Amino acid sequence: MATANKNLSEYDKATIPNAKNFRFGIVVSEWNDTVTNGLFQGAFDALIDCGVLKENIVRWNVPGSFELIYGSKKMLETYDMLDAIISIGCVIQGETKHFDFVCEGVTQGIKDLNIQQDIPVIFCVLTDNNQQQSIDRSGGKHGNKGTEAAIAAIKMAQLRKDANFYKA
Repeated sequence: MATANKNLSEYDKATIPNAKNFRFGIVVSEWNDTVTNGLFQGAFDALIDCGVLKENIVRWNVPGSFELIYGSKKMLETYDMLDAIISIGCVIQGETKHFDFVCEGVTQGIKDLNIQQDIPVIFCVLTDNNQQQSIDRSGGKHGNKGTEAAIAAIKMAQLRKDANFYKA
């Protein structure tokens, strides 16, 4: 298990770019909302801790994880001033193949947005075997994957800024 010996909430602020002037969108699935709200809180708290102003964070909710793709795409089209988007969801293994189709679709959809658009879209979708694993990764014993996604978003926003600087 990749997170067995890692706390997802740990980061070294000295290695994080100054995020004061960055703007972030967060798209959150309402399905498994106890987990996704925990992930959102981890992401939000980490962004604030790294200097992002509250007014520079936009949150949209979508019904489920599959809808994260459309929600993220529409957020990209609506807010041209965002520096990165975090897509937050949780899919828990059930008795049917639905899990496989949703996980594959969301993964490919977020990947496609990253290829087709200029704003990074961070994949923060838990794909766990059971609810306890999701709880453990959304503020439980393994920390919070939302925190990790926020740090990735800051780093990718800085990469985008640096790349655009050198392009000019």
